[in-house]
Amino acid sequence: MELRSVWCVVMTCLFHTSCADKDFFTSIGQMTDLLYTEKDLVTSLKDYIRAEEGKLEQVKKWAESLDLLSATASQDPEGFLGHPVNAFKLMKRLNTEWGELESLVLKDVSDGFISNLTIQRQYFPSDDDQVGAAKALMRLQDTYRLDTNSISTGELPGTSREVILNRMTVEDCFELGKIAYSDADYYHTELWMEQALKQLDEGEQSTVDSVTILDYLSYSIYQQGELERALDYTKRLLKLDSSHQRANGNLKYFEYQLAKQQKAEAEEAPNDKAKREREKREASDKKGIPADYLPERRKYEQLCRGEGIKMTPRRQSRLFCRYSDNNGHPLYLLGPVKQEDEWDRPRIVRYHEFLSDSEIQKVKELAKPRLRRATVHDPQTGKLTTAHYRVSKSAWLAAYEDPVVDKINQRIEDITGLNVKTAEELQVANYGVGGQYEPHFDFGRKDEPDAFKELGTGNRIATWLIYMSDVSSGGATVFTDVGAAVWPKKGTAVFWYNLFASGEGDYSTRHAACPVLVGNKWVSNKWIHERGQEFRRRCTLKESD
Repeated sequence: MELRSVWCVVMTCLFHTSCADKDFFTSIGQMTDLLYTEKDLVTSLKDYIRAEEGKLEQVKKWAESLDLLSATASQDPEGFLGHPVNAFKLMKRLNTEWGELESLVLKDVSDGFISNLTIQRQYFPSDDDQVGAAKALMRLQDTYRLDTNSISTGELPGTSREVILNRMTVEDCFELGKIAYSDADYYHTELWMEQALKQLDEGEQSTVDSVTILDYLSYSIYQQGELERALDYTKRLLKLDSSHQRANGNLKYFEYQLAKQQKAEAEEAPNDKAKREREKREASDKKGIPADYLPERRKYEQLCRGEGIKMTPRRQSRLFCRYSDNNGHPLYLLGPVKQEDEWDRPRIVRYHEFLSDSEIQKVKELAKPRLRRATVHDPQTGKLTTAHYRVSKSAWLAAYEDPVVDKINQRIEDITGLNVKTAEELQVANYGVGGQYEPHFDFGRKDEPDAFKELGTGNRIATWLIYMSDVSSGGATVFTDVGAAVWPKKGTAVFWYNLFASGEGDYSTRHAACPVLVGNKWVSNKWIHERGQEFRRRCTLKESD
C-alpha cells in the first residue's frame, strides 16, 4: 500500500505540467520535459522492480534498456531531441511501447503499478504526436533528399555519432511505412518497408516478420504502377508462406495484368512505343511527388538545401558589413550596431549581437510555460487556426511582463526608427520535429482586408526576426520569390519591410521557415504595424530593379 501511495505522488507531480497542452511533436523545447518524464518513469519502475524482485525479470530488462538512454539524453535534452530520429523514437516509446509494457505487467504484477501507469498515460503523447513525428521524418527525407538508411542509422548532416544512441529498429521502420500507408502515401510506404526488410535480411531480430512487410511492400509498389516489381515481391512472399490467401490472389491478378500489358506493348506502333517510353520516364521522374506539388514547393526545398540561391557576383559586391550609429542616435554613437546586408531586393539586413545569452535565456524561460501550437490566419474565416504547414509552438510576451521584453522592444524601435507602440507583442516560437512554416506573407493582402482588423493598427509594415539559437542543420529562412536564404545565428536579428512606402505589399518578401533537420530552433519576432509610422515611412515609393 505504501509503495502504491509513493507511485501516486511521484506520477501526479511528474505529469502536472505535461497536460497543459498536447501536440508535443510541434516543440522541441517542450519535448525536453518528456525526456525527464521518461527518465523518472524508468527510475520509478526500477524501484518497483526491486520491490517485486524475482517476479519481474522481463520488466527489469526493459527498464535497463532505457536507463542508459535516459541518463545520456538528460545531460543535453535539447541537443538530444534536436535529432529527429531521437524525437520520433521518444514519441513512439511513450505512445506505443509503454502501453505494451502495461500489457506485460498485467500478467503477473500487482494492481498498484498498473492503475497508476494507466491513469497517467492520459498525459503521454497521443497517436497524433506519434504520427506527427513520423510525418516530420518523411518531410525531412523529401526536403533534404535523405535516404532511408541514413535516417535509420541516425547519420544525418550536422550530427555526431554520440547524439543518437541506437539506430531505428525494424519495428520503427515498419511503423513509418504503416503511417504512410494509412495516408495512401505508397511512395514512402515502399521506402520504409524496404528499409525494414533490408534490416531483417541483415539479421536484425524483430517481432515483425518478412511476410507482413512483403505484403505491404508488394501492394504499395503495385499502386505506383510497377507490376513486375510487385509480382517479384509477391513471389518472394509466397516462398515464405505458400498458403497466404491475399498473396495467392494477387499473384494471379498481377500475372494477368502483366500479360495483358505485354501483349498491348507488342502490338503497338513504333510512335506509340516511343510515347509510352517517354511517359514512363516522366512518371519515374515524378515518383514520390504529390499531385498538388507546386513549382514554388520545388524552389522552397532547393533553397532549404542551399541550392538555387540567386545572387550574382555583381549584386554580391554591393552587399556590405558596417558599423552604424543609426543617424547619430545617442545610444549608438559609442557602441554602434553591427549591420550585415543579407539581400538587396528586398533589402534584408542582419544585426549582429542583438541579444545576449542571458536575455535569450530569460525570454525562453518566460515563453516556455505558455507555448501553444502556432496558428495562422484563415483567409476564409479571418480566424486563427492550426495548419499542417506550420509546425511550431509559440507564445506572446508583453512589454510590461519583464524588463527584458521591454528593453528588446525599445532596442528594436531605436534601431529601426519605427514606433513599436502599435506593434504586436513579441512572439516567441520553438520549432518541433522537422519544424517549418511553409511560404507565406507577413502582410495582409488585398484579398484579406480583415486580416488585422481586430488590432486596429493597419497592416504589417515590417518584420523583425530574432534568432535565439544556432541550428546544426536546416532551419533557414528562405525567400522563394527572389531565391534568398538566411541562416540562423544565435543572438542576431534580421529586418525587412513588408510594404512599400505607398502602402502596397511587397510580394518579393514571400518567405518560409525551412524544416529543422538537426537541432533546436528558437526564434522571436516583432511585427510592426502601419499605425504610428505616418512620419517614419521609407522615402521611396517602390524599390527599382
